[in-house]
Amino acid sequence: MTNKIEFLSEPPAVVVNNVSMAYRVPTSDNAASTGLLRSIRRAIGNRPMVDVHALQNISLVVGRGESVGIIGRNGSGKSTLMKLINGRVPPTSGAIYASSRPTLLGVSAALVPDISGEQNIILGCLAMGMSKKDISTKYQGIVELSGLENSIHLPMRTYSSGMASRLQFAIATAVDPEILLIDEALNTGDDQFKGRTKQRMDELLGKAGCVFLVSHSVGTIKEMCTRVVWLDEGELVMDGPADDVIKWYTTFIKHLTSRDRVAAMKTKRRVMNDLVVPHLMARETGRRSTE
Repeated sequence: MTNKIEFLSEPPAVVVNNVSMAYRVPTSDNAASTGLLRSIRRAIGNRPMVDVHALQNISLVVGRGESVGIIGRNGSGKSTLMKLINGRVPPTSGAIYASSRPTLLGVSAALVPDISGEQNIILGCLAMGMSKKDISTKYQGIVELSGLENSIHLPMRTYSSGMASRLQFAIATAVDPEILLIDEALNTGDDQFKGRTKQRMDELLGKAGCVFLVSHSVGTIKEMCTRVVWLDEGELVMDGPADDVIKWYTTFIKHLTSRDRVAAMKTKRRVMNDLVVPHLMARETGRRSTE
């Protein structure tokens, strides 16, 4: 791969420096042994392990005021990258730095199903360190952003997944996080909510924040983001303006859909040859997000 190098001048919000992530997982008995040995392994619970490489040598620099979409096929490493940036797990190699602690919003974000949306707002805000006075000031704005005015007093278990996602987003953005990570939590199909979400994201970006958005919806990425990162099989394939990356990614997926893997791989290699690698300098790294 022939990569160009980009030299940086402004302090970034997030730096991903040559990061790789491998998980050690048990393999199938058939892949490791046969006959008596396989039976013994099964009986004693000693299954052979293999390394699965979720990410390989990823480098990114994201500045303040950027909205970055992350796209790729299932298993490409999108959610793994978000967890690493959030600091929930350390990378196998490399390092990740952030100017402040990132806030992760995902479809599995903790909400208590047996209490009301109103009570979840209070609990969520308290968990983020807000005072009761701050919660009182922000409460109505959270409800309005979520669009749940008519359901806010109902138990969370009565909410659809889309309603729960809207409430998660409204709570998570109540504290104006400098770095917001959104993992598949905005695909609600609600055009009115998408408009409110875009407005709220623009407000965050206007305050020198940055947003990462993982989504399988290319349309959502195109609406919400100006920059897109394309991952495939744990590799960084392309990083650039949203329209350019989405165009090549769509071409790649069309080739795969038509079962023309040769054409798909040619497309992937072509864009990887033009990949720009940021030159990371020591003075540009802030707080390490995995600490």
